[in-house]
Amino acid sequence: MTVDIARQGDLAIVTIDNPPVNATSQAVRQVLSDAVRQTSSDPDVRAVVLRCAGRTFVAGGDVTEFDKPPVPPHLPDVIAAIEDADKPWIAALHGSVLGGGLELAMGCHARIGAPATKLGLPEVSLGLIPGAGGTVRLPRLVEADLALDMVATGKPISAERALKAGLIDRIAEGDLLDAAKELARRTTAPRRTLSRPARPPKDPNAFAAEAATLRARARGQNSPVAAVAAIERALELPADAALAAERQDFLELKADPQSKALRRMFFAERQTLKDDPRAAGTARPLAHIGVVGGGTMGAGIAAAALLSGLSVTMVERDADALAAGQGRVGDILDGSLKRGKISPKRHAEIQAVFAGSVDYAALSDADLVIEAVFEDIQVKTTVFKALDSATRPDAVLATNTSYLDVGQIASAVSDPSRVIGLHFFSPAHIMKLLELVVPDRASPDAVATGAALGKRLGKITVLSGVCDGFIGNRIMSAYRREADYMIEDGALPADVDKAMRDFGFPIGVFEMQDLAGLDIAWAMRKRRAATRDPNERYIEIADRLCEQGRLGRKTGKGWYRYSGKTAEVDPEVTALIEAESARKGIVRKPLSDDAIMARILTVMQTEGRAILSEGIAAKSSDIDVVMVNGYGFPRWRGGPMFMAGEM
Repeated sequence: MTVDIARQGDLAIVTIDNPPVNATSQAVRQVLSDAVRQTSSDPDVRAVVLRCAGRTFVAGGDVTEFDKPPVPPHLPDVIAAIEDADKPWIAALHGSVLGGGLELAMGCHARIGAPATKLGLPEVSLGLIPGAGGTVRLPRLVEADLALDMVATGKPISAERALKAGLIDRIAEGDLLDAAKELARRTTAPRRTLSRPARPPKDPNAFAAEAATLRARARGQNSPVAAVAAIERALELPADAALAAERQDFLELKADPQSKALRRMFFAERQTLKDDPRAAGTARPLAHIGVVGGGTMGAGIAAAALLSGLSVTMVERDADALAAGQGRVGDILDGSLKRGKISPKRHAEIQAVFAGSVDYAALSDADLVIEAVFEDIQVKTTVFKALDSATRPDAVLATNTSYLDVGQIASAVSDPSRVIGLHFFSPAHIMKLLELVVPDRASPDAVATGAALGKRLGKITVLSGVCDGFIGNRIMSAYRREADYMIEDGALPADVDKAMRDFGFPIGVFEMQDLAGLDIAWAMRKRRAATRDPNERYIEIADRLCEQGRLGRKTGKGWYRYSGKTAEVDPEVTALIEAESARKGIVRKPLSDDAIMARILTVMQTEGRAILSEGIAAKSSDIDVVMVNGYGFPRWRGGPMFMAGEM
């Protein structure tokens, strides 16, 4: 059953029951439209309470319908029918009231929410704007400043803020349905949202400045720009005209390749582990996690585990290193406390289950141990030999290596089947991506345990086979090589970085190298030197920079020179690049932005196809998920494989 109508005295209780998130599918819209007619024609019904079964009110539309021909009744028509009803409709809100769910609630004549309710219009994250009146009704309930922020950024607000802003009328102190019925009995007549005037911004100049900032921040993405325009229209046009313009923009954006790419990412991120035989086992218990190494990555992993409710023991080589590692974790937890992410009570509880030691024996009862030490095969195999002796035979052992052979690391233990790779991305407590690397001898339950940990930590987990760099770093290495080729052929670092930023990347490849430190990639190149194909084109410019001590921002010089955090083109680097081109007899030719991006995308797609053919990735969408969530590929571009037509 999708919608149920029950009578309680002179009230009709209309309940949407369409798990898991009560999406406004065609079936829901149809029965809801019927409910409007039925309650309107029943003389014994004085008011209607609209509620949802399960864990949430309507949390959006049915995204699976977006690529199908539209079938009536359409959501704008259903909401208009509710708003035009001659009997009050009261929305009882709980959980996540998002997208079409909030539009539906705003079409009702009053709104009451449970204390933990979140309300938002996140359509911009799917390359859309609200299409059922959200941009028109919202600025009639809240001030234009808040409406602009909610629609253009997609960020939800709390019930408390919604109450203060005027988006809801009450917060239920006890049972939500009882409170909604009480509000319905006190509501004597419909108060239609569209009959209200739009609420202007507090400061028109500040509003205009924020609108300009949001447009600039879109960096080529269409939906945030359309969202800003929609709110501006809602403040200027009559409601009917604003609604028509909103609907037209929604339909155009729905057909836009950007929205199609974002919708594909929406599903791809939820399907990374589905139907993959490598994760078919039953996960082992997870309660106590060990982390070896307290550097930036180890501290981030430990903090992520602690914040997810796991107990953690950190092991370091000596007391000083341990104190430093625990201090890094403490700083992360303190930051979460200051930002209100955790309460003082929760902060104290977390501290109580965080232990440290310089002895591997402290990991004797750990369910899973993650190694996060220096990226050197000898160092890592030494750690795993120690873990083999110190941990339970059924404990899963994981390496956080970014490039090294997980199978070779697994050979250091007596039972390689319990070894997997867990490649976190820095900062590990923030970045959503986790590459779960599966060596040949890993058992299904060890892999399933890694997947269960990723879910527990709130990560998007992608399975990867073993190769140098796995999915993400292998593609990154390929396009970094191409970037090096381009600067020797005629571009400059600033040219490449500008083309990438204009394409939608948050940062260019050379800016990123300076940020991370040029010595990291230098160490990898030196490690690979002995096995490098002598016929491979090799660019020595980055090596020369490192030899000069130009290691990036941390030394004040790298591909750029730095005044504070500001990157400036350095004539010394330009001269070095031009000299290297001349030494090899290369006639330098300037490259346009389009030519730069064509070369970058081509090499990424070529490497992606190779990864697929080798079975390193199970499907092209997994590659896109990795590149978007781990490496900053513009989400609204959908990932390099999507752009190559790989579906």
